[in-house]
Amino acid sequence: MKQRKAERGTMLKVLRYIKPYTPLIVCTVLLSLVSVAGQLAVPYFVGKAIDLLIGKGEVDFGNLYKLFFVIGGCVAAAALAQYFQSLLNNRAAYHILADVRRDAFRKIERLPLKYIDSRAYGEISSVIISDAEQFADGLLLGFTQLFTGLFSILGVLVIMLVLRWEIALVVFFITPLSLFAAKFIASRSYSMFKKQSEVRAEQTAFIDEMIGNLKTVKAFTHEDENAEIFAEKNEEMRKASLRAVFFSSTTNPVTRFINSLVYAAVLLTGAIFVINTGGAFSVGNLTAFLSYSTQYTKPFNEISEVVAEFQNALACGARLFAMIEEEEEPSDKDNVSPANITGDVRLENVSFSYTKERKLIENLNVEAKAGQRVAIVGPTGCGKTTVINLLMRFYDVDGGSVSVDGNDIRELTRKSLRAHIGMVLQETWLKTATVRENLCMGRPDCTEEEMIAAAKAAHAHSFIERLPQGYDTPIGGEGSLSQGQKQLLCIARVMLLRPPMLILDEATSNIDTRTERIVQEAFAELMRGRTCFVVAHRLSTIQSADVILVMNAGNIVEQGTHKELMEKGGFYRELYEAQFG
Repeated sequence: MKQRKAERGTMLKVLRYIKPYTPLIVCTVLLSLVSVAGQLAVPYFVGKAIDLLIGKGEVDFGNLYKLFFVIGGCVAAAALAQYFQSLLNNRAAYHILADVRRDAFRKIERLPLKYIDSRAYGEISSVIISDAEQFADGLLLGFTQLFTGLFSILGVLVIMLVLRWEIALVVFFITPLSLFAAKFIASRSYSMFKKQSEVRAEQTAFIDEMIGNLKTVKAFTHEDENAEIFAEKNEEMRKASLRAVFFSSTTNPVTRFINSLVYAAVLLTGAIFVINTGGAFSVGNLTAFLSYSTQYTKPFNEISEVVAEFQNALACGARLFAMIEEEEEPSDKDNVSPANITGDVRLENVSFSYTKERKLIENLNVEAKAGQRVAIVGPTGCGKTTVINLLMRFYDVDGGSVSVDGNDIRELTRKSLRAHIGMVLQETWLKTATVRENLCMGRPDCTEEEMIAAAKAAHAHSFIERLPQGYDTPIGGEGSLSQGQKQLLCIARVMLLRPPMLILDEATSNIDTRTERIVQEAFAELMRGRTCFVVAHRLSTIQSADVILVMNAGNIVEQGTHKELMEKGGFYRELYEAQFG
């Protein structure tokens, strides 16, 4: 019952995506009617042609030639209708696929980071790419064969009842066995295809993780272990796929066996009528009837295949729609968008944890005046980066408040808040594009002079000039730039933005000591007059900060200037002496 309810819910969502393409579907239905009419007319005229072959020397060639032209016209009309039907089917199916993928991608951009952080990136990619492809294939097969099959069944049944209702009843009562068999198999294959889709996503996530971190894998000679893990996942995928495909594939042979019974029954009863009706039911009629019985049973095979494939499509569609219907970040609809932010930041009684079971930050209080340089230090896992996530509103606090210029940041639009904060992280990210497009990402309307000035300030201009096409050089992939060069581009990107607030999370960790000293000078110029939050492990880089916050286990245990904290002889001094002996 629960599975049927889930299938109905998924089907309703599919229909919502189909609705904008109703005109295409209507045209497909009309073309199906034309195609079926042309196909059903052929056996009737072939039967008439056979009856004109009365015996040796008694062939009515005049009418026979006319029938040949009529049959040729019916075949041509059916072929053209099928061609245009396939054309429209493809158009509808792939438009729907594009719509679903668009909504899924837009949803990712609106999902809270906790959703992305809690899942493997490869799994999310698998849903948007592989599951969407399977979903489209099921729709395409359904549009192509469903309407034609239904019209064929109804049309053939009417013609057979007109030609000889007694034989039509034989066909009518045996054929439903195919439907029962197809329904029995399809109802059990949905869960198998769903399992297959889930295992495929896990496998894709593992492959994505391994390819993305292949250097680490090779450095730790972990290839054999990974091969074993992949072999296990591959075997699980093989079993899930084999079970789903094998079980759904039994539909065809079962329905074909029942169709053979129908054909034999028609042949036997038809022959009896030919012998006993004295010509009222001719050999031509029997030939047409046999052809119609094949045409009547064939759609049952096709529809059973469609049902099996559609179960796979529904299973993949359910995963897609589950992502599309995930709860989004709270709306910014009525929030404030301040034109200017000076940079007074206050965290009051903030509590936050990524999971309810594990407390991280409790009753955190921080105050930073506009233009102050605030450094955050502490051991790994103490909550430094979490504070940054809260300031950027990547996550909302569980308790207390974070305010900028006296405004709770939950009352500001995310766009306006983040537009006033420049952030450079330890993990560099550059999109696959030119150097120019990466630098101007935050300010696409900047001038050439401003862009070059920012690159010079970040000491990136010299190596950019040495690239094959300078600022118009495409970059992307691991080998295009060194890690340090990528970091310099990220720094230049923020320098071009010149926001009132800065967040630097180990921003110079990938730069050599000489370049770091130069960039620190550039940062000093950039940070002048701006509120800055600097997360650092190397304590030598934050000694000039206006205030240093020392965190441990989610709490601020000490705060003050470098000199004050060293004189105090507490936890900060322990950290400092651990680094410098």
